[in-house]
Amino acid sequence: MAKYILALDQGTSSSRAITFDHDGQICAVRQKEFTQYFPSNGLVEHDAAEIWSSEREVMMDVVSAMGPDAEIAGIGITNQRETTVVWDAVTGEPICHAIVWQDRRTAEYCDKLKSDGLTDLIRSKTGLIIDAYFSATKLRWILENVPGAREKAERGMLRFGTVDSWLVWNLTGGNVHVTDVTNASRTMLFNIHTLSWDRELLTLFGIPESMMPRVCSCSEIYGYTTINGKNVPVAGIAGDQQAALFGQMCTEPGSVKNTYGTGCFLLMNSGTKPILSKNRLLTTIAWKIGNEVNYALEGSVFVAGSVVQWLRDGLGIIKSSSEIEALASTVPDNGGVYFVPALTGLGAPYWDSYARGCICGLTRGTTSAHIARAALEGIAFQTMDIVEAMHKDAAMDICELKVDGGASRNNLMMQFQSDVLGIKVIRPQVTETTALGAAYLAGLATGFWSGIDELKNQWKAERVFSPTDAANNAKEGWKQAVRRTLL
Repeated sequence: MAKYILALDQGTSSSRAITFDHDGQICAVRQKEFTQYFPSNGLVEHDAAEIWSSEREVMMDVVSAMGPDAEIAGIGITNQRETTVVWDAVTGEPICHAIVWQDRRTAEYCDKLKSDGLTDLIRSKTGLIIDAYFSATKLRWILENVPGAREKAERGMLRFGTVDSWLVWNLTGGNVHVTDVTNASRTMLFNIHTLSWDRELLTLFGIPESMMPRVCSCSEIYGYTTINGKNVPVAGIAGDQQAALFGQMCTEPGSVKNTYGTGCFLLMNSGTKPILSKNRLLTTIAWKIGNEVNYALEGSVFVAGSVVQWLRDGLGIIKSSSEIEALASTVPDNGGVYFVPALTGLGAPYWDSYARGCICGLTRGTTSAHIARAALEGIAFQTMDIVEAMHKDAAMDICELKVDGGASRNNLMMQFQSDVLGIKVIRPQVTETTALGAAYLAGLATGFWSGIDELKNQWKAERVFSPTDAANNAKEGWKQAVRRTLL
C-alpha cells in the first residue's frame, strides 16, 4: 500500500489540500475558494466555519482522488498567519467572524500604543513592530466589541487561535487546542526568547490566559483525525511563510527565500539566536524541530503581483496578467522610467502606510512597454531593499535567493532580480513550497522521511538566473524615485 503525506494549505482566499509522495512530488491537488467579507472600508473578515467546511471538503476529495489503496501517513498544516478566530469552548462554534490579517480596524489603537511608549517593550519581547497586522489587537477588539465575549472569556469559556489552531481543533473533534511557535510568534503576545505566552502582554491587552492554545514545535504529533475510518496523525504546523522557507530547504543561516504573490514575503534563516533588526525588519521564529529553534528576519513588500493587476484593470495596458512579460520584453530597458508601486503604502524597510505610488522619468518617448518593465523592476527593487537590510542586520553574506510564488515564473523579472542583487536567483522544480514545507514537517514527525538531509537531497532547481551587469546604473534611479515617493 502506497503512503503519502497530506498538506492542508489554508490561504487567505482558498482552502487547498495537496498530497505528496516519498520523493516530495505532488500527486493530487484540490482547491476551493471561500467567501471574503468586507463590512466597511479597511475591514476584512472570514467565516471560520466556512474555512473548516471548505478545508474538510478538499481534504476528503484529494484523499478520494488517491484511490482506495492510498494510505495517508500524516497531515501537515500551513495557514494564513495572524488571522484571529475566537470560538466557544463547549459548542465549538465561532462567536463572530474571523478578523483577517489584512484588517485595519485596530490601527488607531496601535497608534495609541505607540504614543504610550510601548514600541520598545513589545519589540524586545516579540520581535515585532506594533501594527494592526498582528493578532493581539484583533483579539482585544473581539473581547471588547462582541456582546458577552469579555464575560465568557473571563469565565474560561472561550478559545482563541490562529487558523492552524482552528483546523486542529476541528480535525481532532475539539480534543486538542494547540498552535506552533511560528504562528504564536505572529500574535504580538508570544515571547520569542522564553517561547511562551507573555503574561505582561496578555495583561496589557486584557486577554485571559485560559483562551490561549498550548504552544508546540512545528514537527510533532499533536493529535489524530479520522479519514475513511483510520486514525491519521496531525503532525506538522507552520505559518505559510515559514513553511515556504522550510519547503525551500533554507536550513542554513543566511539562506533567503522570497515568495512573489500579491505582495512579497522575504525570510532569512538567521540561525539559532534571534536578531533584533536595526533596519526595520521583523524578527520571527522560522521553526522549531525537536528542541532546536531557528529564527528568521522577515520583510514584506505590500504590492508585487497586485501592481500587474492594476496595470490590467486600472490602466488597461494589458488584457491579462500573463501578457506583461512579453510587453516588457519589447524594450531593452526601462527608458529611464521608475515605478514605485506604493499603491497601499510601502512595507519594509520603510513602513510608510501613507506613501503612494509614483512613476518617475516619463518623457514623450515613454511607452506602455516602459511602464510595464518599470513595474516589474519595481518589484525586484523592493526585494533588493529588503535583502540589503537583512545583510546589514545579520552581517551574513547572502549568496543566493530562492524564489517561489506566481510571479517567480516571470523569467524577465527573475533575471533582473538577479542583476540588481548581484547573486543567483534559484527557482525550484516544485513551486508549491508552502504546502511542501508543511508536508516535510509532518513527514519528519511520523518517520515518513528520515531527516533533513534526505529532504535536502530531494530539493532540485528548475532554473538558475545568474547576475549580469545590466542593472548597474539603475539602482540610483530607484533610490531617487523612492525618495520622491516618501516626500
